[in-house]
Amino acid sequence: MKFQTAVLHAGNKELEKYGATLPPVYQSGAFEQKSAEGLARIFDNKAPGYCYTRVANPTTAAFEMRITKLEGGMASVACASGMAAITNAFLNILQSGDEIVTSASLYGGTIDLFRDLEAFGIQTNFVENNNWGAFEQAINEHTKLIFAETIGNPGLDVTDIERLAELAHAHGIPLIVDNTTATSYLIRPLDMGADIVVNSSSKYINGNGSAISGILTDSGRFKWTREKYPLLRDYLKYGPMAYISRMRATIFRNFGACLSPQNAFLNLIGLETLGLRMERQCKNALGLAAWIQEHYPEAAVNFPGLKSSPWHQIAEKQLKNGYGGIFTLRAGSRERAFSLINNLKLALKVSNIGDTKTLVIHPASTISLHSTQKQKEEAGVYDDLIRVSVGIEDLGDLIEDFRQAIEMMEKQ
Repeated sequence: MKFQTAVLHAGNKELEKYGATLPPVYQSGAFEQKSAEGLARIFDNKAPGYCYTRVANPTTAAFEMRITKLEGGMASVACASGMAAITNAFLNILQSGDEIVTSASLYGGTIDLFRDLEAFGIQTNFVENNNWGAFEQAINEHTKLIFAETIGNPGLDVTDIERLAELAHAHGIPLIVDNTTATSYLIRPLDMGADIVVNSSSKYINGNGSAISGILTDSGRFKWTREKYPLLRDYLKYGPMAYISRMRATIFRNFGACLSPQNAFLNLIGLETLGLRMERQCKNALGLAAWIQEHYPEAAVNFPGLKSSPWHQIAEKQLKNGYGGIFTLRAGSRERAFSLINNLKLALKVSNIGDTKTLVIHPASTISLHSTQKQKEEAGVYDDLIRVSVGIEDLGDLIEDFRQAIEMMEKQ
């Protein structure tokens, strides 16, 4: 089943018994069972079924099954946000004394999370993305996972997933990849050796900014050991489902950051047009970025689809169907960046990405506000940088909007 067919048809259709063309919204906090014994078996994980929406919900399950198919994984767990999905992915295997090695080019909120994990005795080592010597040097006996983004946000560096997966597996540790900016339409990290993939489904998967959510998908292929990952020791009997089984039985259930059925439904609606939207957004991003680079070369446009990008070669090798829908440009100063943003008429000043509408933001004062200066520089965040998440508008209208905004900036 190819991508556009899968986003429409993959997953469990048996939830709907009356002919509806979309999974129903099971807007219920709890579910009745036919007997006390049946409810007890579900609570004890000895029988399938639904008892409480914090634990599982049929609408959410339909969304999870569809994402699992699209990512090519074993199973997925949907969470209340992208940050909740990353947190669950990490804490399912980490404990005090463990360490993470990660690309330094990350979304500012994820960098903030790594700082919060220090209170739990979990340390993070940041290294330059695709710097294999630096990754090797950062790994030690306490390292329990490697983390990277497919396309850094907002650095737009493209991770060589195959090579990073080989490095991780040579050290007996899993690779977790955040695929939010690319989605499975452009790349399936699990097919390239990653072990777990995370998506902030608030972005391109939802597509219209109507729901906050996140989801993680496990390949089921990593060979966990009780010696290195003692938190999984009681779940290794489940084989490929060991990682997801522990998460379902403990951390996901107990932390309570579950996805609401209504938001799962909104994601399922948005998901149906993911391929069509990404096709248009990638095309528009390339067209707009190339136009700005040609007419305003001093803007230092950064986009993996441009041959001037240092990541273009890796993007050509790895990405399918396009280079993503995000590019950045530099205005020369913070004041000029604010001026350009404020003079745009179509683009919305919004911190999200992946919307049908074009969105702009000044990362240094918003999503990377709490990062240190060093962390900002490593993530490609500068005081004059503008991030543009390109929508599905007519390209000519976007070009005209940026043309007049840049001219207004030059006059001020």
